[in-house]
Amino acid sequence: MAGLFPNKMEEALWRRFRDCFTSEVADDFLQILLTLMQAMFVLNPDYRRNIHGFNGRYQFRSEDGQVSVAAVFADDRMQVIKGTIPDPHITVIFRSGRSLLNFIISPRQDILGSMLRHDVRTEGNLNYLNKFGYMAKHLQLMMPQL
Repeated sequence: MAGLFPNKMEEALWRRFRDCFTSEVADDFLQILLTLMQAMFVLNPDYRRNIHGFNGRYQFRSEDGQVSVAAVFADDRMQVIKGTIPDPHITVIFRSGRSLLNFIISPRQDILGSMLRHDVRTEGNLNYLNKFGYMAKHLQLMMPQL
């Protein structure tokens, strides 16, 4: 494993990301996902291509209001903001961390099924959710074996 990670922080993020998939409590999933995405956009030119020329404003929040975080993509960068942002392109309201995890990493994202089960609600343009799901899945496929 020596030399596989540029630094201990990246290794720790990958480990926490991997652990979200096996944990019964996936409440940290969103924060870990966004932090790892942000790091990989900086460190990995192939992954950074996902946001080249892309502008998008995502608001994620839990149904109970305990989690509220935004991801803003602009100028080939990603910014993670705790709290709410004005005028998001899409708002994703999720019942639990596990329901969001199951939706985002699903091999075949089923927004309709997730909505019918009341796992996820959305407000805004669903194309943005598909784009985010693609980036999350791409990140999952890049995950090293730890």
